[in-house]
Amino acid sequence: MTGWALDVRSPGPLRDTVAAWLVGRTGHSVVESEDGGLIAFAGDRGDADQLGQDLVAAFGDDIQSSGRALEPADWRLRWREGLGIRRIGRLTIVPSWLRPPPDSDAVVVLDPETAFGSGEHGSTRTALRLLDARLRAGTTVLDLGSGSGILAIAAVKLGAARAIGIDVDPEAVMVAEGNADRNGVRGRVAFVQGDAAALAPLLGPVELVVSNILREANLALLDPIRSALLPGGCAVFAGMEATERESFLPALIGRFVPSAEATDEGWWAVSGLRTEDSGLRARTSEQTK
Repeated sequence: MTGWALDVRSPGPLRDTVAAWLVGRTGHSVVESEDGGLIAFAGDRGDADQLGQDLVAAFGDDIQSSGRALEPADWRLRWREGLGIRRIGRLTIVPSWLRPPPDSDAVVVLDPETAFGSGEHGSTRTALRLLDARLRAGTTVLDLGSGSGILAIAAVKLGAARAIGIDVDPEAVMVAEGNADRNGVRGRVAFVQGDAAALAPLLGPVELVVSNILREANLALLDPIRSALLPGGCAVFAGMEATERESFLPALIGRFVPSAEATDEGWWAVSGLRTEDSGLRARTSEQTK
């Protein structure tokens, strides 16, 4: 079949949101090019032009796009090219059409879907690395902005007793539940639709929270996440560009003690231990003097 590609340029903070929108709008995976752009696929020129117009309507004039014809190919299968097995810490992430290596420890079977998060993006990989480093067997994990469910599924594969994912998108919840079934962990993983800020404290207390969202959302979730954690619990914040590190850390300190950081292709994540209440009050008092 023939097809059209739409090359999309968006501001860095919007890239994940635009990618997820494109996947949901077209029903096809989105490729991230080496220069940071996004490549979406459409059936013909008219569809590509309409997609570009809809992008501007949804996100404003900062989004730039241009269409181009593709050579004849079966694009239902061509999107698989370049997608292979990934090892991230103790995890091995495997597309469903491949077999995991025999020496794999914890295996997550996952394909790109209409929910964002397949291990092919730097922000997901930084979250997985810090999750792997902080997770202890038998813990309970909250995954905020769960998307495909990869972080919650990975948590139980790495030894968590159970994990709960929260996402505002009902389609993402359905995709995540399907991925949990595929990986045989549905009994230990649950996904709910709703506002993470409201639900996280109600679903706690837990030992570990992972929030792979944009910086603004992570800032808004600092206090709800702290409320959802047991004393001494850990939170992993991802989904932020490396350039946002200096603007996020000051807000983090006082509520959490930074313990580790990770970067991957320009994306940055940090883990932090929940401070004691007395320490938080003291820091807050000093900041208000």
